[in-house]
Amino acid sequence: MHSVNLTDHFLIAMPAMGDRFFARSLVYIAEHNERGALGLIVNRPTDMNLATLLEKIETPVKAAALVEQPVYFGGPVQTDRGFVLHRPIGRWQSTLAVNERIGLTSSRDILQAVGESGEPGDLIVTLGYSGWSAGQLEQELADNAWLTTPADERILFDMPFVDRLDSAMKSLGIDFTQLAGEAGHA
Repeated sequence: MHSVNLTDHFLIAMPAMGDRFFARSLVYIAEHNERGALGLIVNRPTDMNLATLLEKIETPVKAAALVEQPVYFGGPVQTDRGFVLHRPIGRWQSTLAVNERIGLTSSRDILQAVGESGEPGDLIVTLGYSGWSAGQLEQELADNAWLTTPADERILFDMPFVDRLDSAMKSLGIDFTQLAGEAGHA
């Protein structure tokens, strides 16, 4: 398969996706290069909210605005570690700039700022991430496991999680219920 960069794109799991971690998932790809890909599932909340997570890491919660926000299952890799997808990028200890507006931060200082000031206000906090080794995602795409579409920040940050997958599908002009569970090859 030819080289493609899916950084700042959504992956939409096809109905036949057999992997229980990814079935009916919408994944935001934060980095994709020759070494592999890193993304976060953005539509699968856990039973934990941000206030509980901040308590667990002994971070005081002074800003009440975001504390009821869910913490998401970001993927099966490093599920004991937090990742924060946010805008604006800001200046944090460990941030990957996805584009000029969105960052992915894995350092504690961003969670401390959220507890203190509620900023950055646009964020998705996950436990774990989704990772692919070199060529693995490209093979999954060739096997019709995923649909791809450029990411839409409104879907990420302005929509409830229950609407994100359907909205990403609609951006492609597709109704999820109309997709077949089996893919064919000509």
